[in-house]
Amino acid sequence: MRAVVQRVSTARVTVGDRTVGEIGSGALVLLGISKEDGDREVAWFADKLVNLRIWPDDDNKMNHSLLDVGGDALLVSQFTLYGDASKGRRPSFIRAAQGPDAEKIYEACLAAVAETGVHCAAGEFGAMMQVSLVNDGPVTILLDSERGS
Repeated sequence: MRAVVQRVSTARVTVGDRTVGEIGSGALVLLGISKEDGDREVAWFADKLVNLRIWPDDDNKMNHSLLDVGGDALLVSQFTLYGDASKGRRPSFIRAAQGPDAEKIYEACLAAVAETGVHCAAGEFGAMMQVSLVNDGPVTILLDSERGS
């Protein structure tokens, strides 16, 4: 599982002219799911996301988590995070989970984050989405379950 986590003051996902997910202060997460991902990666991701200390404390050091600041999360599925462009110029997405398998893991991630008490909004799985955000900081962190980071 791979995730791009952006600390935001606001974020929104639209499909056409319809808003499907929106948050105020919190984390926008672009989430890539591999064919190998399962329950272990879902639990790892939810714990890592809600406890990731990327919000400032009173001394302006990144010491607070999403749980500490009462922020929201907006999860957007993004299979292109498993794009491999090491050969040629067109990325291969062979490692990315597809269709119902990927959607099941994506839904499990949404549920796991929500179970922590963090309000969790979502994009629309499989849709062509437009993502708008105000990156706060800017702060952007890459998470990868294979590397444990």
